[in-house]
Amino acid sequence: QVQLVESGGGLVQAGGSLRLSCAASGRTFSSYAMGWFRQAPGKEREFVAALSWSGGNTYYTDSVKGRFTISRDNAKNTVYLQMNSLKPEDTAVYYCAARIDSGIIYSLPRNYAYWGQGTQVTVSS
Repeated sequence: QVQLVESGGGLVQAGGSLRLSCAASGRTFSSYAMGWFRQAPGKEREFVAALSWSGGNTYYTDSVKGRFTISRDNAKNTVYLQMNSLKPEDTAVYYCAARIDSGIIYSLPRNYAYWGQGTQVTVSS
């Protein structure tokens, strides 16, 4: 089992940057594939990015490609989401999620067993 705690959210102007962090508990962090999701008010939770246990395989939703970068540091039990060129439509609560790495990167929330509490990202125009 793993517990996840996100941080790094905040208020930023359009075009700005933020780096989200997700700290995981447990000694088996390197066994987990990690994902970032977001949920805006009145909308369903949507996939943002994910990466494999090694960080060697990554996957992004089209709307963030070229602007967001997901990475991880297994020695620190932490996964990151670097967000650049932020847009007002990126405003949402951002969640990190974990699942045992099966060699496939999943983009549906139901495929992830563990979730953090979320961190708010607000992008002003």
